[in-house]
Amino acid sequence: MSFPLVAPMFPAGREPLPPGMTEDDRAQLLEAKKYQGWMTMGMESCAAKTVIAGVGGLGIGAFFSLMSSSFAYEDPLLRQSTQAGMNNTQKAREIFKEMGRGMWKSGKGFGKVGALFAGIECVIEGYRAKNDMVNPIAAGFVAGGVLARNSGPKAALGGGLAFAAFSAAIDLFLRREPSE
Repeated sequence: MSFPLVAPMFPAGREPLPPGMTEDDRAQLLEAKKYQGWMTMGMESCAAKTVIAGVGGLGIGAFFSLMSSSFAYEDPLLRQSTQAGMNNTQKAREIFKEMGRGMWKSGKGFGKVGALFAGIECVIEGYRAKNDMVNPIAAGFVAGGVLARNSGPKAALGGGLAFAAFSAAIDLFLRREPSE
């Protein structure tokens, strides 16, 4: 018997199938939903967000360094003094080694900043149980302070304020209403 204005109730695993699916597809659908639940749980965890931000930062930092390294060898006088007596293979090897060192150094820096900020923001968001503008600003302040901690308290405060302002600007840009 069905009651008006009451949502129908089905036992778990016996819900109606989407259009075009047969009863034979139910096991496949349930397995896909199980994996989807695992992926959702993983993407909502602070550890996963931190790792993803760190790896993404590493890649972006390495890419930026790769692009900027193309301008590093434009001084012919510098090239002549540092690469004197080398054949072309040795010169290319040295250039690629230096590019690789620069990419690793820059990538590590970007990765550290990305992982630090994402981890702090996720912890703050989990503690506050809200997703608003306060989270990235607070995370930016803490991350900026942590990054500048070795330069003293004034630098930590300035770094925190600068990173918080930058985080606020980026988040305002990303949260803006789309124009129609």
